[in-house]
Amino acid sequence: MNANPWSPRFSGKRLLKNELNLSETVFQGLLKKGNLIEIPGIKEMFFYNECQRCHTRKPSHFGKIPTETNQPIPHKKLRSTKSITYCRNCIQMGRVSTYEPLYEWNGPASRPPKMKQPSVWRGELTPLQSKAADAMVEAIRNQSTLLIHAVCGAGKTEMLYRGLWIAFRNGFRVCIATPRADVVRELAPRLRRDFPSIEVAALYGGTQDVDVNAHLVVATTHQLLRYSKSFDVMIVDEVDAFPYHHDKSLPKAVARSVKPCHALIYLTATPRLDLKMASRLKQIQTISIPLRYHGHPLPLPKLSQVFKLHQHLQKGTLPKKITHWIEQRKAAKRRFLLFVPTIESAHALSKKLNIPYVHSESSNREELIHHFRNQRYEALITTTILERGVTFPSIDVAVIGADHDVFDEAALIQIAGRAGRSADDPDGDVTFFYNVKTKAIVKARQYTELKNLEGKKFKKEFD
Repeated sequence: MNANPWSPRFSGKRLLKNELNLSETVFQGLLKKGNLIEIPGIKEMFFYNECQRCHTRKPSHFGKIPTETNQPIPHKKLRSTKSITYCRNCIQMGRVSTYEPLYEWNGPASRPPKMKQPSVWRGELTPLQSKAADAMVEAIRNQSTLLIHAVCGAGKTEMLYRGLWIAFRNGFRVCIATPRADVVRELAPRLRRDFPSIEVAALYGGTQDVDVNAHLVVATTHQLLRYSKSFDVMIVDEVDAFPYHHDKSLPKAVARSVKPCHALIYLTATPRLDLKMASRLKQIQTISIPLRYHGHPLPLPKLSQVFKLHQHLQKGTLPKKITHWIEQRKAAKRRFLLFVPTIESAHALSKKLNIPYVHSESSNREELIHHFRNQRYEALITTTILERGVTFPSIDVAVIGADHDVFDEAALIQIAGRAGRSADDPDGDVTFFYNVKTKAIVKARQYTELKNLEGKKFKKEFD
């Protein structure tokens, strides 16, 4: 039983006043008691400003709102100010400014109840999955950091279940954070199915869910900008993905959202250089999973050079090699994904091939993905938005313009990982079509060869 009725709503959060959704009387009462503390929205220093939500200091991330000298300004400290500084970087979450502060809960902490039987999942883990699961349990018990380096299709979600079981049994708050909203939408229903007795909040832009002392928060990393000292266990999935590794505010949000004593677990198939170096220097415990859960090797990408490919894409035409690949899929009744580098090329190919396309700004994005997953569409054209975190059984994959800058090594590895994920159909076709063979293309193929070799050695030793 929480001593304060507001604690479950606000404990571990850093919010704007309008996000608190309190009457003025209640709001002022909580401030007077010290249950809420006010944090300046923008920390103004002599040489720089710093947003207290996203912690950006870049001058280009701040704007000015002009005010009249006789205009009353809501914040008493700024009555003589002629302009108001606000943060552009996180404005999509509501405006933070020099007169719009943030509020953090300072009252009694709220914890979810301990659960005796949190899960109904009765599946079995492979030896490699079990190794990762045991390492996660130890990380939670020791409040340490762990990297699980697992190939696409290794069954990372199921690896988490043993650790989640321990966490919920102890009444811990857990967050699974991922850079992509599509991953949140796919992951949350699975976790609700397998952990039916726990409260799950799925948070992303446009969600209807609300976190009121939930056992488990499944959220995009941007949503963590609203948290502070909230989670006992933080799991960052696809830690290498855009925008997490590009946006410095997101790792800071992860660091601020956890309690002083916590477990931190990173999941990825394609760790970036910083994690690779930390692993090699033994600065972070690492568990490597080179095999998929079904034990079959990763599909090895086929490389197909197409001259003047990008000129074809600009004109909305397709070379014979690519049309032949598509015709083969249709003749064999194989479903497939076509990855393209830009929204413009996706639109042009969709018009030419009469195949629907999806990208980050698609208004019907969820509907298109849902229909493809449920086999209402035989094919789908996509940008890198579907490169990771989504599972479609029995599909083939082609990357058209694999030499484009948008397709780095990690992106190509993740895209190739969409094929062959089903135990009933583990040998999906993956083809990279390109004009010039790039370093990323070569390295993505080498990665697959290396992981398949590691997996083969493990199976031989285990057998």
